Amino acid sequence: MTTWLRRAAWWAMDYAYVVRWQLVAVTRWRAVGELDPPASAGSPPNPTVVLIPGVFESWQFMRPLANRLHRCGCPVHLVPALGFNTGPIPDMARVVAADLVRHDLTGVVLVAHSKGGLIGRYAMVHLDPDHRIRALVAVNTPFAGSRYARWIPLPAVQAFAPTDPTLAALSADDAVNARITSVSSRFDPHIPGGSSLAGAADVQLRTPGHFRALGDPELVPVILDALARADRG
Repeated sequence: MTTWLRRAAWWAMDYAYVVRWQLVAVTRWRAVGELDPPASAGSPPNPTVVLIPGVFESWQFMRPLANRLHRCGCPVHLVPALGFNTGPIPDMARVVAADLVRHDLTGVVLVAHSKGGLIGRYAMVHLDPDHRIRALVAVNTPFAGSRYARWIPLPAVQAFAPTDPTLAALSADDAVNARITSVSSRFDPHIPGGSSLAGAADVQLRTPGHFRALGDPELVPVILDALARADRG
């Protein structure tokens, strides 16, 4: 199969994944308490994982990952107030920060997809005076933006343009990068420049696609490793 055909197939599988889980997001709503039960109640406690979805995604889009983490014994916390995450990055970061305070969560690890990683990083840099956030695992996050963003006539997407002031200012601040694990797919059609972040731990998954990475079986071990490192640090 040629490279072009292979990538076209990857695109198709990626959007099939999107359609499936977006339909779940709008048709089925379950509470945190209805996530799959932990596999072992006797395992050492993990830091609380706070899930932050990407743009146009509710927490339900990350439910498969939430279930896998919950089964591994990770306390999983959701932020329903984010809705479908269409607001500006600073505003969404304030929602997350306020939620941590409201629930008195400390020592948390943010696990985020795409825009969620930018929200998490913004919260770490600007909105965490009490050091409630221990680390961030960001999956396919456009830390340097995406050159495709300017061509999409939606403000929520154009915020990912490399020249966006919020994104540019965030890119210039590396104070929290050492506490970030940036996870990327082998091929991400939405972020042609990649998700690498200077000073962060970079991990590449074998699954291609911007969205299907959330279902990669290798992702949970990567997150668990980040949780262990955060717990030691």
